[in-house]
Amino acid sequence: MTLQEVYEARQRIRAITIETPLIESPALAETCAGRSVFLKAESLQPTGSFKIRGAANKLLSLTEAERARGVVTVSSGNHGRAVAHVAAQLGIRAVVCLSERTPRNKIEAIAGLGAEVLVHGASYEEAEIHARRIQEARGLTMIEPFDDPFVIAGQGTVGLEILAAFPAVDTLVVPLSGGGLLSGIALVMKSANPAIRTVGVSMARAPVMYHSLRAGEPVDMAEEDTLADALVGNIGLDNRYTFRMIHHLVDEVVLVSEEEIAGAMAMALQAHRLVVEGGGAVAIAASMHHRVERLGRNVVVVVSGSNVSLPLFLQIARDHGLG
Repeated sequence: MTLQEVYEARQRIRAITIETPLIESPALAETCAGRSVFLKAESLQPTGSFKIRGAANKLLSLTEAERARGVVTVSSGNHGRAVAHVAAQLGIRAVVCLSERTPRNKIEAIAGLGAEVLVHGASYEEAEIHARRIQEARGLTMIEPFDDPFVIAGQGTVGLEILAAFPAVDTLVVPLSGGGLLSGIALVMKSANPAIRTVGVSMARAPVMYHSLRAGEPVDMAEEDTLADALVGNIGLDNRYTFRMIHHLVDEVVLVSEEEIAGAMAMALQAHRLVVEGGGAVAIAASMHHRVERLGRNVVVVVSGSNVSLPLFLQIARDHGLG
C-alpha cells in the first residue's frame, strides 16, 4: 500500500465522515510526566467509531454492478454499524452478520439503520463463516472489516488529520484488534517520518494480533468476555495485509487489564465529558498506566469508539465515584 491511496481515500470519503477534533488532555499529560498529550476523538464520528472511514472508502469504490447486487459483512458491532450507515446513504442493500456475543445495543443500532441483521454463532469466527456462506449464496460483495486495502486506507485518514493538526507528534497510541486502524495510521506516520513511534494496545483477554506477532504468523484464539468487545475476534489465518503491516510498521504492542479499561472509560468521562466504549478506551488505559516503553514528548492517543451500552457505562461511572 502507498500513502497516495490514503490521500485518495480522504478525498473519496469527505462527504460522509467528519474531521474529528484533537482534544488536549491535561489529565493525561500530568499522568505522563508533563508530556503534551492529545486525544483523537474518533468516538465523535456519525456512527460512533472510526469504522465509518474504512467502510465509506470501500463502499464508494464499488462498481455499479457490485452496488446493485448488495453487500455483506461480518462485525463485532462497530464495522457493521458503519457499513449499514454508509450503505443506507448510497442506496445499497446491506447484510450484517454478528455473533451472539455482540452487545444488544450494537445489534439494535445496526437494525435501526435498515440493514438485514443476521445473528449467528457463538463467536466472531462462526459469524464470519456464516457471512461467507451468505455471500456465496446471494452473490453479494464482502466488505471486509479490516483486512482490505480500501478499508486500511480509509482508516489511515485518521493519521493525515493528526499530522495536519499536530505536526510535532512523535508517538501514536492506538487501539488494536484486526489492525485496520493501526495499519493505516502507521503507514501515514512512517511515510512522513520513520522516527514517529506507533504503539498498538489490546485488551489482555484473547489479544489475537499480539499473540500472532509473537508467534510470527496469524494464530487463532478462543474469545473471552471483555469490556473491549469491539476488539474481539481472530485476524484470519489467511490474513493478507494487516498482520504484515503491523509487523513491519508498528514499534510496540502492549496489553491492558479489564480494571484499567474501566478506569480509562471513567477518566474520559470525568476529565473530558467523553463517552468511550471499552475498545475505544484501551489506548487511554495504556497511557494512564505507563504501559508504553518509550513515550515521546508529543503524544496522540486515539479514542476509537463510543458505542457502549448505557447501563454498563453508568455502572462503570458509579463504580468510579461518578454517579
